[in-house]
Amino acid sequence: MKIMEIKEKEFQDKVLNAKEKILIDFKAEWCGPCKMMSSVIDSLEDDLTSYTIYKVDVDECPNIAREYGVMSIPTLMIFDQGKVLKSEVGFKTKDELEEFLKP
Repeated sequence: MKIMEIKEKEFQDKVLNAKEKILIDFKAEWCGPCKMMSSVIDSLEDDLTSYTIYKVDVDECPNIAREYGVMSIPTLMIFDQGKVLKSEVGFKTKDELEEFLKP
């Protein structure tokens, strides 16, 4: 599975209309904890086969961040069939991320 950046124009089709579970990593290039979180997600990429993973840069996609109430980053959200199942704010260790991703 490849982790991809997603833009506002793709969000409706790729996330809200998706039939599979989606993990969204809301981040920014200047954010240190976001870079650390990205490394943790990248390290689990091969284990996360039940998820499609997208990264959303809040500076490039402010409307998505605003719509989903992203006030701090990193923020992780799990979508299923276009609806938010759960979200967490802040850096997560590998163990914490694995726990967050459990159904």
